Amino acid sequence: MRSFLSCGVRIDAFDVASAAEAVVTGEARGAVHLCNAYTLSLAARDDRFATMLCDGRLNLPDGMPLVWIARWLGLTKRAERVSGTGLMEAVCAAGVERGVRHYLFGSTPEVVAGLRAELERRFPGMSIVGAESPPFGEFDGAALDAATARFAAVDADVVWVGLGTPKQDLVVSELATRGDLTFVAVGAAFDFIGGSKPMAPRAMGEHGFEWLYRLATEPRRLWRRYLVGNSVFVAANLRRRPRALDPVP
Repeated sequence: MRSFLSCGVRIDAFDVASAAEAVVTGEARGAVHLCNAYTLSLAARDDRFATMLCDGRLNLPDGMPLVWIARWLGLTKRAERVSGTGLMEAVCAAGVERGVRHYLFGSTPEVVAGLRAELERRFPGMSIVGAESPPFGEFDGAALDAATARFAAVDADVVWVGLGTPKQDLVVSELATRGDLTFVAVGAAFDFIGGSKPMAPRAMGEHGFEWLYRLATEPRRLWRRYLVGNSVFVAANLRRRPRALDPVP
């Protein structure tokens, strides 16, 4: 595995195929985070959040700026953007023949129902063993313990968590200390795949402009995330120059 540091956080230079394989085979068992400029802007201002991300099993580059950094550092062999949507679709497709058991955890009841229906339509034979929208608010230890018991009761392999950044990252980190499963924080993938929100045109995502599309569609909710977050991300990388880490055997 080749990784690099950006804003003090380890980013693992995977592509979609290798990331999906790690999830399907169980190699990624633990907390899996999809990191972008906003995620790292939060880490740049919160050492505890940065440490939590670094303690995760995988931190995937969900954003073209991180892919550009990987390429600048010479990590071009595997690095590409791994979005929550792309990873979820790839794992669901590859997991059908291998009997991967999925659990959907997050968002609203309507969004989760739409997501489940769309996944079952697109990936016939996939096993969704549970789907729920947890109550809005913070999770205490008792709630996390109860959720872990529900995952275990249906023998889930992968739990997809869609609660928004940074909440979902904190939740998968806590869940990973309680159950020996793969917990993936995928955020808006619930909305995009389920059809409750439009996805940016593919070309915009490939050229690093998905944020502009999302800002235009939800300006009141996302202006601070992109305008402030992107600025903090750039400034943090200028202060602490990204660097490649030694490969893990």
